[in-house]
Amino acid sequence: MQTFRLVPPQMPAAVGELREEVRDFVRVELAQATALAKARSWTGFDPEFSRKLGARGWIGMVWPKRYGGHERSALERYVVLEELLAAGAPVAAHWIADRQSGPLLLRYGTEEQRVEMLPAIARGELYFCIGLSESGAGSDLAAVRTRAVRVEGGWRVNGSKLWTTIANHAHIMIAMVRTSGDADARHEGLSQLLLDLSTPGVTVRPIVDMVGERHFNEVFFEDVFVPETRLVGREGEGWRQAAAELALERSGPERYLSCHQLFVELLAAAGDAPPEDIRILLGNLAADLWTIRQMSLAMAGALAQGKEPALEAAIVKDLGAQFEQELPRLVQAALQPQLEVANPQLRPVMEYLLQTSNSFSLRGGTREILRGIVARGLGLR
Repeated sequence: MQTFRLVPPQMPAAVGELREEVRDFVRVELAQATALAKARSWTGFDPEFSRKLGARGWIGMVWPKRYGGHERSALERYVVLEELLAAGAPVAAHWIADRQSGPLLLRYGTEEQRVEMLPAIARGELYFCIGLSESGAGSDLAAVRTRAVRVEGGWRVNGSKLWTTIANHAHIMIAMVRTSGDADARHEGLSQLLLDLSTPGVTVRPIVDMVGERHFNEVFFEDVFVPETRLVGREGEGWRQAAAELALERSGPERYLSCHQLFVELLAAAGDAPPEDIRILLGNLAADLWTIRQMSLAMAGALAQGKEPALEAAIVKDLGAQFEQELPRLVQAALQPQLEVANPQLRPVMEYLLQTSNSFSLRGGTREILRGIVARGLGLR
């Protein structure tokens, strides 16, 4: 049976200055943003804002300078992400590239891939999406059927991907494909390819959600040619590489701050002397928020030490999704006329998140898949 510990690291003193610097920046940049726009936060796509972050050195923060990075600490990066999300900043354009695609290339990519792509990511100019889930497979990544067949100079890719975040805006997909064997082989024969989404044969179809947004996408490949130089890591090692990548995806501050704007609006509506039931609700929400934050910080510390805490990351992601989905429902149940009068922004933000939070247990792995990972890690199955 695997054991695990979640110990938050000590934050360096210099982090406080950085936190204030980010707060000053977003206070100016988001001065005209509505509460509803802030509620979109890490699904908000704003290339100009991403370029401004790149100019400040807040993308690729921990990467080597020779690749456009800034060689700052993982905890400094965490603080920047936390402050951006808490402020409701639109970070979707660069988010995936900064969070997991860049680190994947640093670890497994070729020197040519790093030199070509990492500086552009750090400038906030090159956007990535992750091609994992497929129709009929859901979050079972080992059920990949998209196939890449060897041809002269590279591969021909045929298949499809589903629920691919920002594929309708991204330049590059890191696609998990089957380069040998079949779907029954499960973890064997899977590889990762850097697939240019402007390549002939690629079709991206946005999936319109309940609020009319196009964040998730379906992507189809018909005889798409991918050059040999676009293989990430070693052929057939895609499963192991993706597992390390998912720890980055599942444990960050976006796992507990996606509904933060509603908490902010509820605080504003409650004022200094809230009714007893609202005071208790706020206290419970704050306690849950702080607990999950500490767990997420522990993941940041573990990743900074070179560990691969896949089990712990699954726990953080599952608990974070529960918290984020419960928050709008709890606010809806507690909503009172005086709160809406005190803060007219409360209801629109609540209604938006009631509709969109249903998807939060899908991204980064469904609840069932995550709990299966936890059960296996604890020796329960």
